[in-house]
Amino acid sequence: MFKRRGKKLYVMTIVTILFMLMLSITGFAAEAGEGEEFVSMFHSTIFSLLPPVIAIGLALITKEVYSSLFIGILVGALFSTNFHPVTAMDNLLNHGLIAAVSDTAGIFIFLVVLGILVALINKAGGSAAFGEWAKKNIKTKSGAIFATFILGVLIFIDDYFNCLTVGSVMRPVTDSHRISRAKLAYLIDATAAPVCMIAPISSWAAAVSSYAAEGQGLALFIRAIPYNYYSLLTFVFIIGITIMKLDYGPMKTHEYNAMTKGDLFTTGQEEYTDEEEKVSSRGKVIDLILPIIVLIIICVLALIYVGGFFSGESFVDAFANTDASVGLPWGGIIALVFAIIYLICRKAVTFKEAMEAVPKGFIAMVPAILILTFATSLKNMTGLLGADLFVGSMMENASTHLSNFLPPIIFLVAVGLSFATGTSWGTFGILIPIVTAIFPEGNELMIVGMSACLAGAVCGDHCSPISDTTIMSSAGARCNHLNHVSTQLPYAMTVAAVSFVSYIIAGFVPNAWIMIPVSFILMIATLFVLKATVGKKN
Repeated sequence: MFKRRGKKLYVMTIVTILFMLMLSITGFAAEAGEGEEFVSMFHSTIFSLLPPVIAIGLALITKEVYSSLFIGILVGALFSTNFHPVTAMDNLLNHGLIAAVSDTAGIFIFLVVLGILVALINKAGGSAAFGEWAKKNIKTKSGAIFATFILGVLIFIDDYFNCLTVGSVMRPVTDSHRISRAKLAYLIDATAAPVCMIAPISSWAAAVSSYAAEGQGLALFIRAIPYNYYSLLTFVFIIGITIMKLDYGPMKTHEYNAMTKGDLFTTGQEEYTDEEEKVSSRGKVIDLILPIIVLIIICVLALIYVGGFFSGESFVDAFANTDASVGLPWGGIIALVFAIIYLICRKAVTFKEAMEAVPKGFIAMVPAILILTFATSLKNMTGLLGADLFVGSMMENASTHLSNFLPPIIFLVAVGLSFATGTSWGTFGILIPIVTAIFPEGNELMIVGMSACLAGAVCGDHCSPISDTTIMSSAGARCNHLNHVSTQLPYAMTVAAVSFVSYIIAGFVPNAWIMIPVSFILMIATLFVLKATVGKKN
């Protein structure tokens, strides 16, 4: 413990000294003259990716996410102003934190609404009743994992919605079978973005369509699905490790502690704590199922309403035009009002108890809201530094003589960019126009390259500690965020390695019907190798 604290103190001290040195050269920092447009000396250079790298590195070393993210934001603000402290503070506040709150206000509302809904259902005894039902009907640990996986695949509309809904519904089930919260968070995260990435009717399909040439987006997205190896192989991986009862890396420790000691968290505590309280004895399974079903239906209707479906747009176009940050709060608020009225009428809770769930739900989501705010601020700082321009120029330079090797290169670039910035959608916006430009129109390699871009973006997003999907998976599972990141990283990197090899082969054999079985065989073979090596170690 002393060594760990000493390491944290050492790292934080070094970082503080570096900042003091930076500020000491303020007098030498170049400033734009009157009427001139200011451009940072770090703009569109490799240093534009340094702030998120610092934030992620500090988070993994110190195991403390809030200060690590803030330091990354501060570095980005200083870089964007050539270390001018006053202007840097202005960027940090206006372009960072304030803009982040503004950009994600709708998601904040949805998070809070779901937190209230969960607290309300818990108070009414719905979660307890569902847990008792699950103990009787889901007999095995593997059954609980498969049930979580299937529910995650079925909720393909939106990744935010997936993360929080699956977590709320399946926590009682996985807890009853002593599945660690880290494993639950992985199952949520491993189905949320990947299933949205291969579902033509989803908010992700709409985002991808908006970045491609007009009229081609959805068609390209659908054609890219068979080559989206990271998403497809993640599902094969989950099924494989469940059947083989295989765990490795930090996840193995979490699963061992959960099974043998009943410690679902390994750290010994739950990050998102609820006070011990009496729940209603009238609770039934329907008290959990019905509000969730209503939530799903209303959210889908709200998403297509925002997209203009009821104003004459087609169903597909409505999803392409929708805004999840508006549609999901719509659906969440209506579902919450329904749940309050329903549970009061059923006498599962009183009106006073229902209102007491409001602050409890908000408090439960505070950690996720804080991390999401800081992560979005950090993404804004990389935008100010022109990280997209740097990556774009690098990709164009690589495309000259590497046609067949471009898919694996695109995959790696997308992984790195998405990991560093914590955003898949931002990666789409940077790379899709480049990918469609560097391949001849109608060339099958262009579809493979497009898939490599999408798969890499999902992979980087899946691994990144500052990704909003990763953050909400932690919130949905009520798992310590850095525990979730550290335990899922070996799993995600295993699938990423097999995906990379698959893209190397696909660059020379761009045939989906050949490559799907080849990639599946590679994934299964990798699992058998892992089972024979790390799987045998106690």
